[in-house]
Amino acid sequence: MVGKRGFSLLEVLIVVAIILVIAMIAIPSLVKSRQASHEATAVATLKTISTAEISYTTSSGGVFGTIPELVSAGFLPSSLNSTIAGYNYNIEMAPGQRNYTAWASAVTSSEGRYDYYTAPDWVIRFSTDSTRAPAGLVSKPVQ
Repeated sequence: MVGKRGFSLLEVLIVVAIILVIAMIAIPSLVKSRQASHEATAVATLKTISTAEISYTTSSGGVFGTIPELVSAGFLPSSLNSTIAGYNYNIEMAPGQRNYTAWASAVTSSEGRYDYYTAPDWVIRFSTDSTRAPAGLVSKPVQ
């Protein structure tokens, strides 16, 4: 067993330091890409909700539906009753169910940077809350 040696403490510390530096560089990029992915999912889900609302109006005599009504009619999956990709979804209904606003609200800022909403015009917009919309883009359509 002569001549066999393990790693010295200094060598191990250098390797750990290198791993930490790489992690410090990579983790913020991963968080931003995760947020972007969740935001894209939220926009796509709002488009799905808008399509479901149009389909529902044709079968319900011209009124829009809430999420439970759209789910029970088979136009939306039941998973919309819970958090999907860091966003919660709800539909605010106008009196008489002749108008609606569908919201996608981020659970936390690490899940999604912005909140989104849409109405029967099918335009997806950023939140009207200036803390939940990009600077200078409050209530602007999403490109």
